[in-house]
Amino acid sequence: MLLKVTVDGVVYEVEVEVAEESRPPLGAIFTGGGFVPQHAATPAEGVALTTGEGVKAPVAGTIVGIPVEEGQHIAVGDVLAVIEAMKMETEITATSAGTVTAVLVGVGDAVTGGQVLVQVDAAD
Repeated sequence: MLLKVTVDGVVYEVEVEVAEESRPPLGAIFTGGGFVPQHAATPAEGVALTTGEGVKAPVAGTIVGIPVEEGQHIAVGDVLAVIEAMKMETEITATSAGTVTAVLVGVGDAVTGGQVLVQVDAAD
C-alpha cells in the first residue's frame, strides 16, 4: 500500500505492508432468561407471564412498582409488577385469578429476564 506522509512540509511517499490480524471468533452471547417477542403485548395490555413457578420478569430491568402484597386476591389482568427496562415501563399482569403467596422483589431491585417476581396460588 502506497501512502503519502508530510513531515515539516516535505511530502514523502512510503510503501507500507499491512498484515492481517487474526481475531478469535465471537462466542455466543447470552442475556436474561428468554426471548419475549416485542409484539407479544402492548404496554396497555401488559405482559402476562404466570407459570407454575411464579410470575417471571420478561426482561432484565429495575422494579418500579409492586402494587400487590402477600395474601391479596387477584383477578385476571391485575397488575402484579412494573419493570423499567431501557427507559420503558412494562406491566406484568396476572393470567389467572388467585392469591399472592409471595412477593420476592421490591421497588428499586434489579432483576434479570426470567427471574420469579411474585408467586401466585391459582384459584380453584
